[in-house]
Amino acid sequence: MEHSSKNDSIFKVALNLMGACLISGLIIGSLYTLTKDTAAAKQVEVKEAALKSMVAEADEYKEIEGKPEWYSAMKNGQVIAYIVPVENSKDFKAYGGTIELLVAVKPDHKVLKYIITESSETPGLGAKASEDLFAGQFVDKSAEELNQSDLKKFDPVTKTGEKGKINSISGSTITTRAVTSAVYEAVEKVAAAFPEGGH
Repeated sequence: MEHSSKNDSIFKVALNLMGACLISGLIIGSLYTLTKDTAAAKQVEVKEAALKSMVAEADEYKEIEGKPEWYSAMKNGQVIAYIVPVENSKDFKAYGGTIELLVAVKPDHKVLKYIITESSETPGLGAKASEDLFAGQFVDKSAEELNQSDLKKFDPVTKTGEKGKINSISGSTITTRAVTSAVYEAVEKVAAAFPEGGH
């Protein structure tokens, strides 16, 4: 009799647990169904804000077919920039390994702007790489100006203000080279994809 009572008790606990799991699953499923459209809309909103921050004067951003996460920034139906995701060259690893950027490149294959979207760098260094004082040096630079030779001798960075080179972030030549290599890569990719600058 006592054994039967214990079995009943275990069975009731198991039923209660199953019931709780079922109810939890239904609640989670309902919440997902109710919020998925809002989450998707928010994701689109965040992406549009990022694109707008890259090329504010554009009135339309079009996905480029066959190039995931690439966009044409348009104004009055004309391409004014290409926005591409890149990361630093494997030859120029940052302290944290990888720095990911969005780079806006003009149809003449010169840099318009970049933003860092992902970085494992020391917070201070990552912030400095995003500041206008550093990032502004890249505006209107071509691939040739960023590279000045083949990538094996890639040395676009200076600590002494050498004309035509990127002034290094104080105390972080490694981060500077990593960011510069990524921006260079973006310009090269756009030039290869759109040699005439049109789309």
